[in-house]
Amino acid sequence: MGFSSVPFLRVICRQGRETAGLCAGQEETMYRFFVPVENISGEKICITGDDVNHIRNVLRMKSGEKVVVSCGRGTDYFCVIESLEMDRIILRVEQERQTETELPVRITLFQALPKKDKMEFVIQKAVELGASEIVPVMTKRCVVRLDEKKEAKRRERWQAIAEAAAKQSGRGVLPQVRPVADFAGALELAENMDTVLIPYELCGDMSESAAALERAVRGDSIGIFIGPEGGFERGEVEQAVGQGALPISLGRRILRTETAGLAALSVLMFWIEQRER
Repeated sequence: MGFSSVPFLRVICRQGRETAGLCAGQEETMYRFFVPVENISGEKICITGDDVNHIRNVLRMKSGEKVVVSCGRGTDYFCVIESLEMDRIILRVEQERQTETELPVRITLFQALPKKDKMEFVIQKAVELGASEIVPVMTKRCVVRLDEKKEAKRRERWQAIAEAAAKQSGRGVLPQVRPVADFAGALELAENMDTVLIPYELCGDMSESAAALERAVRGDSIGIFIGPEGGFERGEVEQAVGQGALPISLGRRILRTETAGLAALSVLMFWIEQRER
């Protein structure tokens, strides 16, 4: 799937300045954009699509101003604008460095389809918390049912939200929103991951949950399965556990579907980044 162009999400700092994905030690306020890898050629980068209008007419940027560009593969290009044309922006690369905002562990969120626009919220926050990809999952208790046409439109919207969140949070990798999978298909996608976790309200042993989380952060890949509003059916949990998933508890409270995955991601992000220090 190509890189969709969406307006850049801006964050207002306490000082009232606008900022975007800054790398460590980078003091300048810069905007961040994603481009396809084929738009990078040596010391030149070409921005096309909707971002051209956004740079020219919304941000009103001029030649000589600086931006950060990524092709979504973990490298940041610090650039200066050379020219603003009608259908493209030409940049000159001044510095190239590895993105410092990516987790060393690849995390995939398998999110059962929630009602209304909750999926948009989940995708946005999951990207901010470091998820590498999001897989929408159709479980037995899902209320939402998408036909092929609706799924294509929703997925395009979801991917645009993921890109905007990646820009805002300074990601160097553009997380992908995968096609909707049924539960069996989702388990198949997860079968080669180092650890698969399935938060479940009937799992109350916190010591075993802590051990599962500690094991997870020592690997290279993690899958997290989150149920819908009505929760997983016991048979689904048994099926997942039978294929190697570890049931965990996220505490004594019952969390909403849009909260559970973000709670798990927050804990994992903290433990992973703490181990790096």
